[in-house]
Amino acid sequence: MRRADRLFQLVQLIRGRRLSTADYLAARLEVSPRTVYRDVAALQAQGVPIEGEAGVGYRMKAGFDLAPLMFGKREAQALVAAIRMSEPSLDSGLAEAAEMALGKILAVLPADARAAAESLALFAPLSRITPELSERLALARQATESRHKLRLGYLSLEGEHSDRIVRPLACFFWGPVWTLAAWCELREDFRSFRVDRIESLEVLEVRFRDEAGKTLADMNRDRG
Repeated sequence: MRRADRLFQLVQLIRGRRLSTADYLAARLEVSPRTVYRDVAALQAQGVPIEGEAGVGYRMKAGFDLAPLMFGKREAQALVAAIRMSEPSLDSGLAEAAEMALGKILAVLPADARAAAESLALFAPLSRITPELSERLALARQATESRHKLRLGYLSLEGEHSDRIVRPLACFFWGPVWTLAAWCELREDFRSFRVDRIESLEVLEVRFRDEAGKTLADMNRDRG
């Protein structure tokens, strides 16, 4: 990889996370941490507003952005493939936004890249999720972003009905099934709820904050 390409990827990686350690960046770029230290120092010397230091981690100052970049043919095809494969499984709001975003990207591509993307012979002819499931998924997704608690009426695979107050943490797609990962106040533990088995879903006015032992990072670490 050319150094210029590596520096660009390094900026993108740092922009995409709140805090990135040198070890994480080195693993993603397939270089040594020492190379990351040198590259970060070079970017800082060129005026890129990267904050942090070796041994702690790096982040980008708010408001930093790069000029628009053109996609190559393969990159444009990858975007089209990703949208076509994911769109049938997204809630209606995200599916519509994905289609609009793809249209904006295709509109500014060079003619050859656009032609290659639009002629991609790769499709995902799956039936869309039902309107009811789409609505519940949208509410669950929005609650994870706004950090509002949810009241769920849930039917387990064993046929048991239960009412839960949960802290929604993330939505996961497992092929044909969406699940909501959450901290369940009834069980006082992490639980995953199949969205298609949620009988009722109410977004509560109560918001929650991160608490040690109840975050998505804690859940992933416990299940790691």
